[in-house]
Amino acid sequence: MRLGYDLTLEQSQKLVMTPELRQAIQLLQFSSMELKEYLEKQLESNPLLEVEGSSDDYENIEEITKENEEIDWKEFVDSYDDFSYTGPREKKDSEVNYDGFVTYSSSLKEHLYLQLNLNFSDELEKSIGEFIIENIDENGYLTTAIEDICDELCVSYELGEKVLLQIQSFDPVGVGARTLEECLVIQLRDRKIENEKIYLIVESYLEDVAHNRLSKISKELEISLKEVQDICDFVKTLEPKPGRAFSGEVSEVKYITPDVTLTVVDGEYVIILNDITGPRLNINSFYRELISSSDDENATTFLTNKLNSALWIIRSIEQRRMTIYNVVESILKFQDEFLKKGEKALKPLTLKDVAEDIGVHESTVSRATNGKYIQTPRGLFELKYFFTTGVSSGKGDISATSIKALIKDLIEEEDPKKPYSDQQIANILETKSIEISRRTIAKYRDELNIPSSSLRRRY
Repeated sequence: MRLGYDLTLEQSQKLVMTPELRQAIQLLQFSSMELKEYLEKQLESNPLLEVEGSSDDYENIEEITKENEEIDWKEFVDSYDDFSYTGPREKKDSEVNYDGFVTYSSSLKEHLYLQLNLNFSDELEKSIGEFIIENIDENGYLTTAIEDICDELCVSYELGEKVLLQIQSFDPVGVGARTLEECLVIQLRDRKIENEKIYLIVESYLEDVAHNRLSKISKELEISLKEVQDICDFVKTLEPKPGRAFSGEVSEVKYITPDVTLTVVDGEYVIILNDITGPRLNINSFYRELISSSDDENATTFLTNKLNSALWIIRSIEQRRMTIYNVVESILKFQDEFLKKGEKALKPLTLKDVAEDIGVHESTVSRATNGKYIQTPRGLFELKYFFTTGVSSGKGDISATSIKALIKDLIEEEDPKKPYSDQQIANILETKSIEISRRTIAKYRDELNIPSSSLRRRY
């Protein structure tokens, strides 16, 4: 066998992931918040990038220099040399006072401390109360045993219990309780409920109430089923987490700004991409002209590299806008009936269907829909919502979302004394040419947070 070195020519095709291509893929996958953070970093590091409308347009550098020279800075400073009293400003109706929009909601512990200072004058009792309040969680429950608190503070159990009982009378009603039963009993006493059976059910039969075992309660307490039902309905009106009304310590509510808005104009749907989906970026005219006018070779090279980077970002943002627009347009083409009739008309749809429709890869559709939201006349939806599996029926394929809507409607219309079992729901859907197993019905019911028939039954 001969060994040696040879030069051969060979043609081959391969995909090279350039940094620019990786950047375009990354930008497409970003949610609106991630895109905003990414662009803020780019605007800080790249002087040639600017958001459209963020600066005035100038023809050349001389205009900026000339404008700065025309400002009389001495006169400008002299106008602020007078620190004497100038009198109240005249208010105009058109002015907006933003103090009117600023709100502050106290936390649960702040609310309890305020009542503590009003109800206790003894310093020892107040210090015990402060220790107890610090051990109350965001739901309003005391998380440390009162015995441990008394041992820690070296005070008697009777004094600790006395302070705790006083705190349990604070607002919100039920705060400071150690168990759910104690929390509900405090609320019953606050409402001056005298029916001993209600207290007995709360203290001994809460688990049976949760599992709707009313017959057992009726038999053991020797009262009618109707009375047990009425008592359970009343108990369910009590607040199991008295502290959750205070938002100071809980996570803030997060609002969603839709990436795409769908509006109806003259009976036709119009797709509007919001600026957060692809903000308009420009090349700064000052630095762009500086590239050609600067004599510093290093500065020119630096600005040229930044210019190429800025142009690629702008191109990637525009490509992102067009991809999202095409994906949304294709989704609406498939789900046109949903916009007219609601979720019952939602059709089974896969990423492959949309990808083939607009001529891109499935991964591109997945990235374009990841974390993106659309505002429609029927509400706000994530783009992933429109992609759903389905089952076959006599009327063609039907989506899982449509089946869930049918199950929800059936349960809402059922007789509460004889609720449908999962098998009965499956039989009813079979009469509508929808073949689905009992286990799938149970799965969809759990996803809708609907309890089983035994828990839904009313006596």
